[in-house]
Amino acid sequence: MAETQLASASVRQRWISEFLAEYVRQSGFAPYMGRGPNRIISTRYELQNEAGKTINIPLITRLKGTGVTGSQVLEGAEEDLANYNCAISVEWRRHGVLVPKSTQYKTEIDMANAGREALKVWEAEQMRDDVIRAMAQVVTTGDTTVNLASSAAADRNAWAAANADRLLFGAVKSNYSATFATALGNVDTSNDKCTVATMSLARRMARQADPHIRPYRTEEGREYYVAFHGGRTFRDLKADTVMTQANREARAREGNGMDRNPLFQDGDLIYDGLIHREVPEIDDIVSTGSYNLDGKGNSSADVRPIFVCGVQSVGVAWGQEPTPRQQTTDYDFRQGVAIEELLGVKKMAFNGKQHGMVTVFCAAAADS
Repeated sequence: MAETQLASASVRQRWISEFLAEYVRQSGFAPYMGRGPNRIISTRYELQNEAGKTINIPLITRLKGTGVTGSQVLEGAEEDLANYNCAISVEWRRHGVLVPKSTQYKTEIDMANAGREALKVWEAEQMRDDVIRAMAQVVTTGDTTVNLASSAAADRNAWAAANADRLLFGAVKSNYSATFATALGNVDTSNDKCTVATMSLARRMARQADPHIRPYRTEEGREYYVAFHGGRTFRDLKADTVMTQANREARAREGNGMDRNPLFQDGDLIYDGLIHREVPEIDDIVSTGSYNLDGKGNSSADVRPIFVCGVQSVGVAWGQEPTPRQQTTDYDFRQGVAIEELLGVKKMAFNGKQHGMVTVFCAAAADS
């Protein structure tokens, strides 16, 4: 009896798609990633199978002209549509595991599944850390970015000078300085911990920035900025009496409201048009490298960033989606399965400005 079999290429492609979707979801940033223009983390999938290739993400700014009214002539009064480009270079990333004969399966796809969970967790952690590093990048000129950990003082000063409307040092705008180290040195542990008032100021700055930072729009049509915190600033925000009171008096109590109330369960905080999401690894990433934020505040206070994001804050470009590979060693007793992909992750920027976010720096002491 003849039976229809699914082509192995189709099975392979479905496996790739499922693996990509699942590891991105486990990274913690999946709700804010996608191909559309209303995503905080904008993704592109041009498949160019050569290391070092560049994928370009276009940036189009809003119209600022007044147009014409009544019987006025529009011809000659049109406005140029300002558009820019953010180039993301892609590089290969690979990892693999060995599957012993006692646990391997018969086909390539099933064998890949034997190591799937380990590789998926690894990929999710790599993506999470890549996005955090991108959010923390400093913008030098044009769309050029440098990782904070390897940035020079000149890089950080160029970033501060061009992004006065997108950088908040502590609780007040007057802490700002075009010299980055001076601005960080104004952040003290008495006045500049993360509070509701500080975050509301950051939201107003995002609204007033030029070019504008467009808020993230939910499926229901509501608009929010999303603030990504490390554990320390999230801790301080939760302890602010304004936030505690709001959660106690304004959060839902009907149905299973208690299960979702952050007074009792971990979860996002929402206040004044800001969704606050904790990503604990932010603290680790900004405290390592040749330059980090430990001891850079007033009286050697530790400083931590908060990334207040609108749409198109970070770009993720895939030149090749995660693809399974395999090999056999040890006289066919051990078979290896690997994942390879070609990708790049970068803060979106043009004209020296970070495009979609306000970065807040708050004093954040370690737990005693």
